[in-house]
Amino acid sequence: MNTAIKRKLLEKIKQYDKIIISRHLRPDGDAVGSTLGLKGILKLTYPEKEVLVINGDYGGYTAFLGQEDAQRDDEYYADALSIIIDTGTPDRISNKKYSLAKEVAVIDHHIEPESFGDISWVEPDRSSACEMIADFYAAFKDELKMDADAATKIYAGMVTDSGRFRYESVTGETLRLAAMLIDTGIDLERLYANLYLSEYEELKYHSFVLNKMRVTKNGVAHFYISLDAQKKFGLTAEQACEAVSYLGGLKGSIIWLAFIENADGTVRVRLRSRFVTVNKLAEKYGGGGHACASGATLKNRYGIRKVLADADGLIAEYKANNTDWM
Repeated sequence: MNTAIKRKLLEKIKQYDKIIISRHLRPDGDAVGSTLGLKGILKLTYPEKEVLVINGDYGGYTAFLGQEDAQRDDEYYADALSIIIDTGTPDRISNKKYSLAKEVAVIDHHIEPESFGDISWVEPDRSSACEMIADFYAAFKDELKMDADAATKIYAGMVTDSGRFRYESVTGETLRLAAMLIDTGIDLERLYANLYLSEYEELKYHSFVLNKMRVTKNGVAHFYISLDAQKKFGLTAEQACEAVSYLGGLKGSIIWLAFIENADGTVRVRLRSRFVTVNKLAEKYGGGGHACASGATLKNRYGIRKVLADADGLIAEYKANNTDWM
């Protein structure tokens, strides 16, 4: 699949002695795993090259995957290749210096509202950017090298972005690539412990969210978390947002939303669904993403009612025309 663009990307990587890899703001497991995993592959294969992962922020719960690199001055970028992974919009790139590079390559699995980069490899049907990195290695495994450490980072992103391989985007190829990674010697027990064990305060937060949850007339499950609540439970904004997954098991609720207050007064929105798509709804509010997993940011709390009304309308329409929902 897309052999020509992958070959073009590999040849471009070979041309550069400096490679700077970046991702989207407020990173998740896929963004961190794909960037650090690709760095691991390239450093093993081309030890003489300078390969850095540079961004302006970092997610706490993925810190166990390894550290990123410090920012460099503007001149450093002049003769470098910049590789952007897991974002389809330039304004969401965490490294604001990425465009200073001589050339820019993009690897992404989102539905791109705008194309950018000198080379752009985009596959919206992939379950994760990490799946694409695994596929890139598999396509050129006679030339590239990978060890268990790099594979662990890539696998972490695959398992988190695919909902532990439960989402519709998961294919037989996804699982074949995951098996290839496991065969390198990944310590799955330790990886899953890092990903899914909870601190005591996190479990209390889980209970708090379920108590705060409300459901609209047609079945949109939702909750709002203030800055005070985040402080009370000692959570980062990313950890607070992850609670959207708590609502995914509610029968009859085929859209579930998390509204998380940011320090600047804006409200981060996490949209999740099954059967019905929500990415167009996210785009209406300046966001985007996948068919059933998207995000957006509201200017303030007053926009929440509009989002809920639109989401409720989507459910009403879907339920009126379909009988296979649960």
